[in-house]
Amino acid sequence: MSNILGYIYWDPNPDIFYIGNLSVRWYGLLFAGGLLIGYYIGEWMLKSEGVKQKWIESLFVYILIATVVGARLGHVFFYGPYFDHVETGLYGNEYLVRGYLSHPLDIFKVWQGGLASHGGTIGIIIALYIHSRLITKRTVLWSLDRIAVPTALVGSMIRMGNLMNSEVYGVKTTLPWGFVFSLNGEALPKHPTQIYEALAYLISFVWLMFLYKKTTAKNRPGLLLGAFFILIFTARFFIEFIKEDQELFEANMVLNMGQWLSIPFIIAGIFLVVRAKVLPEKIFNNK
Repeated sequence: MSNILGYIYWDPNPDIFYIGNLSVRWYGLLFAGGLLIGYYIGEWMLKSEGVKQKWIESLFVYILIATVVGARLGHVFFYGPYFDHVETGLYGNEYLVRGYLSHPLDIFKVWQGGLASHGGTIGIIIALYIHSRLITKRTVLWSLDRIAVPTALVGSMIRMGNLMNSEVYGVKTTLPWGFVFSLNGEALPKHPTQIYEALAYLISFVWLMFLYKKTTAKNRPGLLLGAFFILIFTARFFIEFIKEDQELFEANMVLNMGQWLSIPFIIAGIFLVVRAKVLPEKIFNNK
């Protein structure tokens, strides 16, 4: 990394080291590290409420699988073209885009990139619903409220992984902190939207932890989850305005795919917060 004409020249090697032909990448390290740190934070929270260790361990397994599977399928269905087709680039050049339904085995090629946070969120919600029914016998909101807190921190670390990969960045900027992502052939400074999102998610984590520890929010079903949805996806919605489109089909959309997918979560968050505030405060039970 160096500074050119007041801008930041960003060209880190996304690979940390190699084990044979297998590369260990910063993105994978930050992703896995985020999940591990999130686990220990969640473990501390749940143990403070007397939750059994075996519940905590099984919960982590459910979340781990749901995050990867949900994020991958989210990319496939929200951003991945369904069938092979020809697209036209910015300069009129045409190229063939492989569709996942035409090449279903490509879905399993996670190492080629392609994870969507909205899909990961949906995956976690489904997994925790199943876990609540089969393991804890508590309401799904009980689990989601608590898992929402460390999830914000995990999201922050994943965005830093995107920065190390020089991906998911913003449009051209004249601001002095603009990043020139030279590994992608960029010559002009762009908004480092990965950092913007990472900071927004980190602030969200701090606020959610404050609500959990210093207020009675955990005794109001849906309040922490609703706050998580509002904070995370509102930040995502507005940052998308200065982020480059991830797929060409977004070019003619009024709002891009990330924004359209964020709107339902924001609405759900408002509903959950209002519902939690209107209903009388109560302790979660096992029903």
